[in-house]
Amino acid sequence: LNGSHPRRIKLTAPNINLSLDQSEGSILSDDNLDTPDEIDINVDDLDTPDEADSFEYTGQEEQTATKDASQEESESIPEYTAEQEREDNRLWRTVVIGEQEQRIDMKVIEPYKKVISHGGYYGDGLNAIIVFAACFLPDSSRTDYNYVMENLFLYVISTLELMVAEDYMIVYLNGATPRRRMPGLGWMKKCYQMIDRRLRKNLKSFIIVHPSWFIRTILAVTRPFISSKFSSKIQYVNTLAELREMIPMEYVHIPDSI
Repeated sequence: LNGSHPRRIKLTAPNINLSLDQSEGSILSDDNLDTPDEIDINVDDLDTPDEADSFEYTGQEEQTATKDASQEESESIPEYTAEQEREDNRLWRTVVIGEQEQRIDMKVIEPYKKVISHGGYYGDGLNAIIVFAACFLPDSSRTDYNYVMENLFLYVISTLELMVAEDYMIVYLNGATPRRRMPGLGWMKKCYQMIDRRLRKNLKSFIIVHPSWFIRTILAVTRPFISSKFSSKIQYVNTLAELREMIPMEYVHIPDSI
């Protein structure tokens, strides 16, 4: 049985005359019909396999191998502890956006969560300053870029809803951001459309710091397609010194690269 195919045993059948006449030796002869017990077949002469040989089902080896593999696989799976389950739950966040429940892959966006931060307050009341640093966005050369941006989009929207209580402004830090890291126009448009109506209404100012030629061109081209109210909220700021004259900078985090 060392080969890949099971051994086949050939049995030698006894010589039996199957002619349909009633001649002597025929199974239809009178003698055989009258005395069926006298049919002379010597069982000892049959070529039968000994105890060392056995008939083996062709798929038996495959079934055995599959069973062993499944046992090894089940034994190799580590036990899922309660601590690991809690850790796994922390890797996913469930949020409700637009009355729809969404799940955010927190593990894949971990390096990019600094893209949005709270910069303190301005004026009287809880007027929040929301800082969006484009330099922390993922590189578009990533193979899973669309997946990362989709989850990052959900994270930004859900975080914005948590940070904003009343009126607010967005400070968009465009400096130190190469073209390959800049978000696409469709992504920014989707963000604005998915923002809750309350947040769109309470947005008082959208400040773009260090605006590039690309940003200015995009906004100029899309101006006819966006509301006049939103267009009036856009402001360009060329230097950080100019930004300090507009808003309190005590809690605004400016990345070192900017």
